[in-house]
Amino acid sequence: MHQFIFGIYPYIALTILIFGSIARYETVPFTWKSSSSQLLRRKQLILGSVLFHVGVLTILFGHLFGLLTPLWLIELLGVSHEAKQILAVAVGGVAGVAALLGGAILIHRRLVDPRIRATSSMMDIVILCLLLLQLTLGMLTIFISLQNLDGGEMVKFMMWAQAIFTFDGNAASYTLGAPLLFQLHIFLGLTIFILFPFSRLVHMLSAPVRYVVLRPGWQIVRSRRAKVRPRSTIKPAEQRR
Repeated sequence: MHQFIFGIYPYIALTILIFGSIARYETVPFTWKSSSSQLLRRKQLILGSVLFHVGVLTILFGHLFGLLTPLWLIELLGVSHEAKQILAVAVGGVAGVAALLGGAILIHRRLVDPRIRATSSMMDIVILCLLLLQLTLGMLTIFISLQNLDGGEMVKFMMWAQAIFTFDGNAASYTLGAPLLFQLHIFLGLTIFILFPFSRLVHMLSAPVRYVVLRPGWQIVRSRRAKVRPRSTIKPAEQRR
């Protein structure tokens, strides 16, 4: 089971994430949106959204750079594993608190306001709850990290993540003996990758590159020469038509 979760499951999750997102964009492009409910409750959305997005994006890019930066490059830059872990705990802790506060506001808004609840899908609620759970697990791992500031546990997960992308068959072995909380954090993160193409999270990948490069031309809504006659001048027969 350990080999499956940390050696095979990552490839399943990444495959669904990549090809599922491409398939959705090509087959049902009009569902590729954030489905904003800003018009229904603007003030609460702005506060929660800013806190949540800034926190989550900081954590996301922190994980990407922290896990995928080669060990030799970190050593070349003269950054010790202890300093790197302290930086990760500090930045991740602040970003995690911001994301949790923002997420709590967003989930409260989505569940309590009947208008927003009516416009929300089951996946909207499920994915937001999973993100809040993932943030909570991440915050709890800080207490374990503070007890091991030598950076040893962090190096294990760096080796695991990089082994996945280099197709190392022994990738799962790097997480053996890791605290259960970290393992649950990884498993839930991979599960969110699987759900990503089927949720509103796809808007994270949105960029107007295709629109700018492949735009077919101006969209004419009404010809400039078109004239709209006053309704009073339209004959009854024309109104029926």
